[in-house]
Amino acid sequence: MNTKVETDVSVIDIVKQVSSVVLLVSGIGGFYYFSDVQLLYRVMGLLAVIAGVVAMMLTTDVGRSVWAFSIESKLEVKKVVWPTRDETMKTTGLVFAMVSLVGLVLWALDSLLFLGVRLLTGQGG
Repeated sequence: MNTKVETDVSVIDIVKQVSSVVLLVSGIGGFYYFSDVQLLYRVMGLLAVIAGVVAMMLTTDVGRSVWAFSIESKLEVKKVVWPTRDETMKTTGLVFAMVSLVGLVLWALDSLLFLGVRLLTGQGG
């Protein structure tokens, strides 16, 4: 993973980011403004605007770093050793059993404390 810190931000990158936000907002506005046009064409137009925004953002430093992060994340997920179905079922069963056992213990403790309070206050026994 890259750990370098960059503090200089290019003016061109800022212009691209602002214009991509403006383009996205105008695309969404156009989607609703042209409500009389068939839905398929409006969705295709909105997807084209989103593709243009993504393409524009990928040319900025932020976009390139997000893309690199997503590629590195994909590689890390491939390294994960996932449990088998049998291990998952056993672990799930153990969790259910422990939650039930702790619930019963807490219920018994609560009942005893409630009985003790009733005896101390003289409300029954």
